[in-house]
Amino acid sequence: MAFGQLSVKGRALKLLAAREYSRQELERKLAAKEPEPDPGELRRALDELQAKGFLDEQRVVESILHRRAGRLGAGRIRQELQAKGIDAERVAVAVASLNATEFERAREVWRRKFGALPEDAAQRAKQARFLAARGFSGEVVRRVLNTADDE
Repeated sequence: MAFGQLSVKGRALKLLAAREYSRQELERKLAAKEPEPDPGELRRALDELQAKGFLDEQRVVESILHRRAGRLGAGRIRQELQAKGIDAERVAVAVASLNATEFERAREVWRRKFGALPEDAAQRAKQARFLAARGFSGEVVRRVLNTADDE
């Protein structure tokens, strides 16, 4: 290692200082930066960070839920968690916790963007696509567009 260059563990800590990363995500990011990666060194560094509590999948899940649940539906959050390599059981628990508030969150997202019920089929389709693209289910989208004025 040349003077001034960070070790694998140092680069991992620098990344973790900015935000939470899953092990798979961090491994992928660090392996891409290594000129000649020693898989053993990377694995050892990540094992050590995980043992010391710097890498924690539950914190990653909580971070994503905290940052994204106000703007996205359960479908998009599930997709994001799976892309980060979070195990299926944690993803299922996180999505189940979101389902209880899905309608209220969708209605709030809809209200911030549109605020008024669609006047014709084109506007209805536009609003439905907007909500669906954010990961809200078809049933929730239908309920929001049918009951948005029932305050």
